[in-house]
Amino acid sequence: MNVICRLAMIVLLAGISRHAAADTPDLISSLKQGGYVLIFRHTATDDSQKDVYPFKFDDMSAQRQLSEKGRDAARQIGTAIKDLAIPVGDVYTSRLNRAVEAGKLISGREVKPVDALTDSSNASASGMANPTGANAKAGQAVRQLVDAPPQAGTNTVLVTHKTNIADAFGKDAGNVGEGEAFVYKAGSSGPATFAGRITLSDWIAKAGR
Repeated sequence: MNVICRLAMIVLLAGISRHAAADTPDLISSLKQGGYVLIFRHTATDDSQKDVYPFKFDDMSAQRQLSEKGRDAARQIGTAIKDLAIPVGDVYTSRLNRAVEAGKLISGREVKPVDALTDSSNASASGMANPTGANAKAGQAVRQLVDAPPQAGTNTVLVTHKTNIADAFGKDAGNVGEGEAFVYKAGSSGPATFAGRITLSDWIAKAGR
């Protein structure tokens, strides 16, 4: 790719980013109608804890947990969703407790932990730091959940990990922030279509109006 083409691509991507950011309040308003799937990266965790045996799902001492900052962020998202009267239907999470807890705080209801959303990096520090979207099987499993139409008049909530999001949507999605959601609109036929991204600050700003 020559220099001119590269510059053109940079300008195009910058325009897309600005457009997506400008439309975020409208996207949040659209969620009131239902028909969307929100896939969240779980909120902030306690870095002093380590994933020793993270797949011993009932052993909280062997896996990293949400920090108080992470719990507060999840509560704020949940409060915004409630205050904005956004209908939530099915809630699926990773089987790791940090995602389960985040899912409960965000949705205000019980959740369904599933293998498809469980950390595809196998709790590898290098995998979490540098997701490449290389696990095609894990990505396909996530996309199947995203493409499943929500219950009528509701939105489906998924809570997972950075690596799973990159596996599903490509390595460029590896910059997903803690507590950020990728939003997909269910199609009448075929796969869901990307609608935008919503951060914690977006929820707070919209709910505060």
